[in-house]
Amino acid sequence: MALIIDGKKISSEIKDEVRDRVSVLKEKGISVTLAVILVGDDPASAVYVRNKKKACEYCGIESLSYELPSDTSEEKLLGLVDELNEREDVDGILVQLPLPGHLDERKVTDRISPEKDVDGFHPVNVGRLSMGEPGFVSCTPQGIMELIKRSGITVEGKECVVIGRSNIVGKPLSMLLLRENGTVTVCHSRTADLKAVAKRADILCAAIGKPCFVTSEYVKEGACVIDVGINRGEDGKLRGDVDYEDVLPHVSAITPVPGGVGPMTIACLMKNCLESAEKKADR
Repeated sequence: MALIIDGKKISSEIKDEVRDRVSVLKEKGISVTLAVILVGDDPASAVYVRNKKKACEYCGIESLSYELPSDTSEEKLLGLVDELNEREDVDGILVQLPLPGHLDERKVTDRISPEKDVDGFHPVNVGRLSMGEPGFVSCTPQGIMELIKRSGITVEGKECVVIGRSNIVGKPLSMLLLRENGTVTVCHSRTADLKAVAKRADILCAAIGKPCFVTSEYVKEGACVIDVGINRGEDGKLRGDVDYEDVLPHVSAITPVPGGVGPMTIACLMKNCLESAEKKADR
């Protein structure tokens, strides 16, 4: 019987741990504050921001919300980021993506101080990750590693295959798996014989944004399968990148969609924000 990895349960455990540590800081007179910037009225982004506010409230983290119109100039947005960088009472800064087309996402995320970059997107933090140094790691890959570890799955010595090479998930996840002494292969649209490569994996992570792409033909018997995809079908139902029903009989562990990787992203955002405040308190 396969282990169904419960992301809701594990994310709740992490948020409870964060809440306890936030309480310890509050007893010392130290508050934890996350600033979230939302530009425009993208409905999905608005939902994400709402969920982040709820998580902050649960964990005892103060949340500052900046909701800007879609025609906000790049100069004004960068000025707000500069202001938040300077504020001593702000521990983390998050600019909700995607941004309206006239704004340069790279320029905006690069403007956030690496010490407040709780999304882990700044080149300094990406460089720290690649060198194995401490720094903020983007929240989805970090959440995946928490799911794996807290489910008792060992990475060391395992063949790990990541399908997808995005800067947000695929690349950082591959480096985190390497850090845990996994043997890592990163696949993408140009990979020859993708099925054969994927079938070698003891731990298979799918992050390509194609619903039900990974079938049992891609999966080694007894593998652990992590499904990062969230795709909404024409029927309105959420589906992952993995054909769950087809793959389930062949695996030792698997994340469902929804309820697997998804809840972990916000939990790890809370953790990063807390750690930013703890580092500042130690300085």
